[in-house]
This record gives sequence, structure tokens and C-alpha cells, in this order.
Amino acid sequence: MLMPFRRRKASDHGPPPSVGEDVRVYAIGDIHGRDDLFAELLEKIARDEADRPPLPRLLILLGDLVDRGPQSAQVVERAMKLAQSGQNIRFIKGNHEEMFIAAARGEAQAAHFFRRFGGVETLASYGLSPDDSSAMSDAALAQWMLTHIPRGPIDFLDDFPDMLTIGDYLFVHAGVRPRIALDAQIPADLRWIRGDFLNHRRRFGKMIVHGHSISEDVDIQSNRIGIDTGAFRSGKLTAIGLEQGQRWFLQTGADGEQHVSPAIDPIRSAS
Repeated sequence: MLMPFRRRKASDHGPPPSVGEDVRVYAIGDIHGRDDLFAELLEKIARDEADRPPLPRLLILLGDLVDRGPQSAQVVERAMKLAQSGQNIRFIKGNHEEMFIAAARGEAQAAHFFRRFGGVETLASYGLSPDDSSAMSDAALAQWMLTHIPRGPIDFLDDFPDMLTIGDYLFVHAGVRPRIALDAQIPADLRWIRGDFLNHRRRFGKMIVHGHSISEDVDIQSNRIGIDTGAFRSGKLTAIGLEQGQRWFLQTGADGEQHVSPAIDPIRSAS
């Protein structure tokens, strides 16, 4: 679902949100099987970090690593290698991970929805052709996944938490339910919510950084920042950089340098 780009002026009351003084954060939006863009953006982040004063780095992936794009298995493999590298990295579980995990554990109903939402491409990356997967029943497809997809990637994805708080920011895949305390949110909302969250105008207690809802460019609001720019079809994978009260954006597939806000929101295109 493509959401129109919208930007409301942030409130001038009080200081800008901060991740604190002892960390630099990079968070990457929905990758959706585009390992080529994932690799490119990681290189861009490394170059961006090299241009800044030394500071401990935290990398966050906001979920939906799989489906729709052609290289889901490769994205998961790269993410697993990053997790094993000793780098400070965290992962958030998205709704596509939820469907993939359930289907890969043999649930026929989950397999039905999984293939409707881009799972055919994921299965192709694990060796099952689209023609073969379309000919299978839901039960047969779930059984194939249970038998042929390695358990390591599935267990890895299932260990992802639903949200992460750093300073004044909360990182989540889809969003949060308005008027519900952040510590009382349920996983279904954190992974699937759209309208009630996107249309809410008041603060959530933290600045929410999320993916899940595609916009043509970074969606900056007074209470949330959306960074799902539809990489699987646009070729534009986005990361937000955060350091103390500053923020900036890095993208693949962007033409030249863009500026959302000259003060704190420059977008640097990947080259």
C-alpha cells in the first residue's frame, strides 16, 4: 500500500528528541528481499560513519527482511552474519517475518497468506520455483517449507523483539496503538497497524521510527518518522541516522543530494 508523502511541521516546544550522548544509531527500513540494496546501504552507512567523529554505533533493522524481492534468503543470511560479527545490531520483527515463520513451521493457513503477500519470491530464493509453488495446496506448501527451509534462519527471525527504545525514540515495525501505554502494546498492532497509528496527531510518549507503510519518501511527522520507501519496487532503501538531537537520512537509488530540512534532516544518496 503506497502512502502519500506527508510532512507536518514538528512542534517547536522543547528540545528535539535524542538518542543520548553515547551512541550513534542507524535504522534501516523494510528490505523485502533486496539484498543488493541492503549491501549498498550498509556500505553507505560505513562511509557516513567514517566521516563523523568516533562514537559507538547501533544498527537497527525494522523488519520485513523477506518477501516480494528476489533475494530473501540472501538478506536473511547477510543479517545472520551481521548478528554473528560482534557488531552492535538489533532486529525488529515485522508482519512478513510473522507469516514466514508460521508457514515454515507447517501451518497451512499461514502458508496461504504468506504466498499471497510476496512469499512466492521468498520460496524461489530457497529453491522452489514459482510454477511449483503455485501448483501446491496450502498444506503441501507448508510441508515443503517445513522440510526444505533450514531451521537456523527461521529460529533467527523468530527471536526478533517487537520494539526497541533508545533515549527519546521507539523503533518498531508498523507502529503503536494510540492511547495505549507503550509497555501495554500487543504484537499484532506493533507488526500490522496502519490507519489508526498513521492518522494520530498527538504524541505517543516517544518519537516513533517505523516502516511497514510505504511512502514515496521519508514520512516525517511531529510524532513519528516512517522510513519504508518501497525498496522492493522503487529501488530506494532508506536508513535514518541519529546522534544526540540530530537526524539525517541515507538512501539507495536517489538522484543527487536532497534536503528534507536544512537544519537536521539531510538525505545523502548512495553512490
